[in-house]
Amino acid sequence: MPVRRTVRVAVALVAAGAVALAGAGCSSSVTSASAAVAEDADGPTAVVGAGLTTVVEGAKIIVGDPKAPHTATVYLDPRCSYCAKFEEGGAVALAQAAAEGKVRIEYVVASFLDARSGGTASARAANAMRAAAEAGKFAEFQAALFAGGGAEDPLKVADRVEGLRSAEFDRAVREDTYHGWVASAEKAFEDSGVGGTPSVLVDGRQVGVGGDALYDQDAFARVLRDAGV
Repeated sequence: MPVRRTVRVAVALVAAGAVALAGAGCSSSVTSASAAVAEDADGPTAVVGAGLTTVVEGAKIIVGDPKAPHTATVYLDPRCSYCAKFEEGGAVALAQAAAEGKVRIEYVVASFLDARSGGTASARAANAMRAAAEAGKFAEFQAALFAGGGAEDPLKVADRVEGLRSAEFDRAVREDTYHGWVASAEKAFEDSGVGGTPSVLVDGRQVGVGGDALYDQDAFARVLRDAGV
């Protein structure tokens, strides 16, 4: 897949975590999970992430300075309520680190919860996330998506994002334009071995495993510092 660059794409920061090791999360081995979701569709991660350059490379969405000294790989499923909880906590700290040029973030958007919970909401949301990135509104769309629980009609989510709805975006959502990319991202998640969402790897090493550090901004900032970020 050719590299696509979108300047001033604000990326909502969500991540994935290995449920087999962490205390809570959405696992590929269970049918459902529940947690508090983000309440603000224009939350702090969207604000902090505004202005970051985004590059789509293969199955990953790369956010931040490509020359940053550290790389954080994050895994998410749009229907995972714990990913929404991370959006309000540790993801803010990660966004700040990216905005400061300390880390570049590689997002892998899974859709395994469709198979576990039924329907196609995760895949449809992942397709729309890619379309929102092309439109320069990824952060805002991601925040609105998680505020609605991740299973809402993507076009209704887009209605809450100023300037996102367009003929091109609507067509990409309705025609499932990026279905091949969605499948590749799911395979990348499956091949990673992390097992669930939310998970974060810094320079290839999983961090924030166990406890609630992923869901607390200050605690996750300490996790990042301990990892050298």
